[in-house]
Amino acid sequence: MVYFVGAGTGAVDLITVRGMRLLEKADVIIYAGSLVNPELLQYANKDCEIHDSAKLTLEEILIVMQKAEAEGKITVRLHTGEPSIYGAVREQMDELDRLGISYESCPGVSACFGAAASLNLEYTLPGISQSLIITRMEGRTKVPEKESIESFAAHQASMAIYLSTGMLKELSEKLVAGGYRKETPTALVYKATWPEEEAYICTIETLYDTAKEHGITKTALVLVGEIITHQNYKKSRLYAADFSTEFRQAKEM
Repeated sequence: MVYFVGAGTGAVDLITVRGMRLLEKADVIIYAGSLVNPELLQYANKDCEIHDSAKLTLEEILIVMQKAEAEGKITVRLHTGEPSIYGAVREQMDELDRLGISYESCPGVSACFGAAASLNLEYTLPGISQSLIITRMEGRTKVPEKESIESFAAHQASMAIYLSTGMLKELSEKLVAGGYRKETPTALVYKATWPEEEAYICTIETLYDTAKEHGITKTALVLVGEIITHQNYKKSRLYAADFSTEFRQAKEM
């Protein structure tokens, strides 16, 4: 049996309770050593076999899984953040289907939610934005043309942009070309929730210079939108005194 487990954003105590328990009972752990906090391996039992997938190819990862399955062992594939977001898990699952190996998934906290917690943000502020766009710049992995930064920027929704720290100048140009003002509030969050986290509030125009000033070249998330400064939003109707719900009646004002 293989379990795909989300390690969370970085802080050791942000893995789910289910994820922690799976690590504790695993016979084999394959973890993304380039991104997963190695302190999570403290949950592994003393006899657990541990592999760093940063040094392995897909084929080599599958060989480890096959061997463990043949020996009746439990494998945990420990991915950074939430595996369903830029986790490259589907290709592994398809191969496991082909091999007849069962698997399950355990969700994790993605970086955009860790960053929001660090900055005390709400992505869906009434009157400003009711949508969160999760995307990335095109790099070695191609992005469909219809999902360009410019096309998403046109919505003026909250944006969380992954895997783009090395292309911030181009990213800023695309955001403005899509319709954002140069003065639009932006946040650069390096290693959200890790002990060495750094977070900076800037604008689209100053994003590149902010990263350069602080020496941030990778492992950072870019957040864009007016929700970052949380000004001029409308209060939720859910808690309004004149709004009835299943649990309470509206009060006369």
